[in-house]
Amino acid sequence: MDFSGTGTRVVTDRQIALPASVAAIGAFDGVHRGHQHLIRAAIRDARARGVPSVVWTFDPPPKVFFGRARQLVALDQKLARIGLLGPDWIVVAPFHAAYARRSAEAFLADLGRIAPRRIHVGADFRFGARQSGDVALLARHFDLALARLVCCAGGQTISSSRIRLLTAEGRAEEAASLLAAPLPLATLGGALSTHDIRQMEDNDGWT
Repeated sequence: MDFSGTGTRVVTDRQIALPASVAAIGAFDGVHRGHQHLIRAAIRDARARGVPSVVWTFDPPPKVFFGRARQLVALDQKLARIGLLGPDWIVVAPFHAAYARRSAEAFLADLGRIAPRRIHVGADFRFGARQSGDVALLARHFDLALARLVCCAGGQTISSSRIRLLTAEGRAEEAASLLAAPLPLATLGGALSTHDIRQMEDNDGWT
């Protein structure tokens, strides 16, 4: 079964339930080359299994919400860049104070609603209040594929933190090479390929 012809649907984490899926999970701030590799691997995996591909992300990124980092790209740009990669669904979990207080078990229950056959994630992924959940906990509940590190020409691991550092040091060209952002026309194509049907809800509804 091929789900790739319907465009990418964008929903909140409360709007989706699937009988099966393959998911990529992360903040994906900047959608840099490492993120692109992880998301593409999940999409290939989903298509090989004949199930929908889901990219599950957060807005704002948790580090940005807690004031530990500057956001690299706005949400609309992030959705367009992810959309260009061709997932069937993008789930945007609104990250606010009530969401940050949720337990790791609550997040696992959220993921259970998309019945993931496999989850692709970075080895440093944490979830739940006070970052109480990690990939070891995730692996006890779901089949897990840990993304390999993607390095730049100098051998350093590509990460959002490194891109922020390069930008702060005025090394814009190096930062841009790690981001590997699409050209504006391609970004527009990514935006047009996504169908944003999110229904925003009262933050106080989270437990």
